[in-house]
Amino acid sequence: MPVARTVTPDGDVILLVSGESAAARAAAHAQDDDLTAVIEITDVAPVSVPHRIRGRAWLAGWLTPVRGDDRAACAALLAERHPVGELLGMRESLDPPHTGRPAWMMLRLEVGEISVDDLWGAEHVAPEDLAAAEPDPMVAHESELLQHLHSAHGDRLGELCGLLGAREARGMSAVPLSLDRLGLRVRFSGGAAGSFDARFDFPEPVADICGLRRAMHSLFSAASH
Repeated sequence: MPVARTVTPDGDVILLVSGESAAARAAAHAQDDDLTAVIEITDVAPVSVPHRIRGRAWLAGWLTPVRGDDRAACAALLAERHPVGELLGMRESLDPPHTGRPAWMMLRLEVGEISVDDLWGAEHVAPEDLAAAEPDPMVAHESELLQHLHSAHGDRLGELCGLLGAREARGMSAVPLSLDRLGLRVRFSGGAAGSFDARFDFPEPVADICGLRRAMHSLFSAASH
């Protein structure tokens, strides 16, 4: 299992793995397309709700060690985007000790094919679209915010049923399932309508926490009226 991962501007996936791992040993002598690999990523909702898996992604491609001048750039990228990247500040972590094998190894997955199956449906994603994608500004805060909404504002979430029109959900439990710059997804369950998800779009995309507060205020205000 990689300790950390990130995506380069070219769309390659950089993985930080133990130097003793099977992946590191297999990739140590790999060249170009010698070694194929698949990364499976599972997205699990950070709140307690039935069917917590929100999606899966599969990235298939060719695995090689990060070599030469690329090592410094990839190490800096990992350090910037992942707390574990602080390990990369220790030169001995990446350079072989007296045993000849490094404690950590950076691997590069050159992505050739991507499949995604999530709350929006299943589809293939072009590798160039992965390279061009930007992280959602809410991704670093989503878990904490969903847990806060669930524990402290469950009654307000229940009021959102007023925005569903014919899909009446009064009396059902409401659990926040996902949050991004475009809106909030809530799972309603426990009523005659069964269980279903509802998406509530914000008036405009949010770029930061301040914008999210305004968007949530507008959403709850609309529901209360």
